[in-house]
Amino acid sequence: MNYEDIKRHFENNPPPKEVQWTAWANITDTKLFLRSCYIGIINFNGPADRCPAWWHLRDFYILMKKNANLQAVPEETVEENSIETISETTSSEEIPAESEVAVSN
Repeated sequence: MNYEDIKRHFENNPPPKEVQWTAWANITDTKLFLRSCYIGIINFNGPADRCPAWWHLRDFYILMKKNANLQAVPEETVEENSIETISETTSSEEIPAESEVAVSN
């Protein structure tokens, strides 16, 4: 994956404005961070794998992918639990037959 692929990914899936990367690194403006990484990569004279901006961008991309995967798992379990609760509720409640339903005029 090159920086252009990561750039396209962040254009289609923008990260949150603020990100706590590590205990000692807090990104307060991710758009500015990404823009500085792109500029650093473009202006770097040498192989891309030696560019510090490339490593920062790559690590940030990996962090965002991990966070997206971690957030997707709890949401799925919440949905499954709510569906089970709804099905348990409807199965435990007695649904009256049509003849038992009183219609008032």
